[in-house]
Amino acid sequence: RVFATDLHGAACATATRSLILKAGSARIKKALFIVLLMIPRVFCRFTSTIMAAAKPSVVFVLGGPGAGKGTQCSKIVEEFGYAHLSAGDLLRAERASGSQDGDLIESHITAGSIVPVEITVRLLEKAMIKSGCGKFLVDGFPRNEDNLQGWDNHMEGKADVKFCLFFECPEDLCVERAMKRGESSGRSDDNPEVFKKRYQTYTQSTMPIVEKFKAMDLLKSVSGVPGPEEVYTEVRKLFV
Repeated sequence: RVFATDLHGAACATATRSLILKAGSARIKKALFIVLLMIPRVFCRFTSTIMAAAKPSVVFVLGGPGAGKGTQCSKIVEEFGYAHLSAGDLLRAERASGSQDGDLIESHITAGSIVPVEITVRLLEKAMIKSGCGKFLVDGFPRNEDNLQGWDNHMEGKADVKFCLFFECPEDLCVERAMKRGESSGRSDDNPEVFKKRYQTYTQSTMPIVEKFKAMDLLKSVSGVPGPEEVYTEVRKLFV
C-alpha cells in the first residue's frame, strides 16, 4: 500500500510538471509550481498515516514456567485470530537449525538463564514479518529489564503494545505441571534442576517487569490455577 502511494505521488508530480510546461500564463505556472512543492509533503503525511495504521498490535504474555501460557494462547488464537509467537519455541527452533547462535542459546536454556535480547528480538521481528498477521501474542517475553529495553530500542514505531497478559500461578503448581509436561515434551529445560533455576530467574528478573507493566496500567492479570476452560473464561473477557 505504501509503495502504491509513492507511485501515485510520483505520477501526480510528473503530471503537474507537464502542466507547468504547457501553461501559458505566468500566474497559472506559479500556482502549479506551488502545488508541485506541496505534493511531497501531502503524500509523505498520507504515507505516514497508512504506516501507523498498519502497525501490528502486540500482547505480551507472561507467567511462571508451567503457568499455562501456551495453552491459553492457543485458545486466543483459535477464537480471535492472533498469531502466537513463543519466544522459547523460536529460540529452540533457532538452536536446532544449526545457526551460529545455537550453542549460545543452548547454554542459556540449560542454565535456566535469559538469552541475549538481540537474538530474541531479531527472531521475534523475523517471525512477525513472515507471519503477515496484524496482531500477535508474544509469549514468554520480555523476561527482564534488558529484554524490555531491547524491544523498545529495536521495535519502536514498528509495533503497538496493547497490554501484558499475566498468569498468576504458585510455584508448586508450576512445578507439577512442568514435570508432567516434561514426560512427553522432550524439552531439555523440563527437568527439576533446570526448572528451579528457571523459576528463580522468573522471580528475580521477570516479576519486576510485571510490576512495571502494572505501574504503566498495562497489566491484565488472570489466575492460572483453575482448569484451562475456567481460566479461558476470564481470559477471553480481555479480548472481546
